[in-house]
Amino acid sequence: MEREAALDRVEAIIDAVDEGPMPVPVREVWVYGDVALGLDPLDRLDVYVTKDLLMRSDDANAAEEFERSHGVKGVGKSVSSEWAREHPEHLRANDSGYAAPEQCLAAHLLPDDEPIHLEVCNAPFDQNVKQRLRSALDRGAYEQVLDPRGVQLYGEGRRATETMGKLRSGELPFPTLSGALEMLGVDGDKATQIAKAVQSYRDTQEGATVRGDVV
Repeated sequence: MEREAALDRVEAIIDAVDEGPMPVPVREVWVYGDVALGLDPLDRLDVYVTKDLLMRSDDANAAEEFERSHGVKGVGKSVSSEWAREHPEHLRANDSGYAAPEQCLAAHLLPDDEPIHLEVCNAPFDQNVKQRLRSALDRGAYEQVLDPRGVQLYGEGRRATETMGKLRSGELPFPTLSGALEMLGVDGDKATQIAKAVQSYRDTQEGATVRGDVV
């Protein structure tokens, strides 16, 4: 993916979040990994969004309506009924038949044929980086580490216009992935192992992919 095209896609994602409605409220948009490093072209574009949970039903009739019309449960509870009525083509369900916020966000924000990975979590990027690192180290699942080299481009309804400008011009310096992990307290040899595992895992991904976390 050419760098300028990747950053244009990021701008389009931020536009969509800013204009709404979204399946769930989105508080933050980050990019991380290759695009943050200034690489051109990119193997994949990695985007992270921090979402809020819908704490109560926003429409008492929506769940029954969409279960009947689309076979998807939980609309109005796990995803916004306003969004579902405007964008029914992006409605996605998990294996249990309930509306899946991360899959709905991916369907709304990402073209299927572009090499983009979307991470969706209720926790801010830096908090989830540490949580995922602890979990990966405990389980030996190094490929699940979240690359800590991230750049926030949207937060609490505001765009980081100056940061986007620096990102486009490649002015944001970052260490290697292993170096970034060492800065988080991982010893050198293990940091190198993790970096190799993350790269190997990314090499197996194709097209648009999504992962949802709750911390």
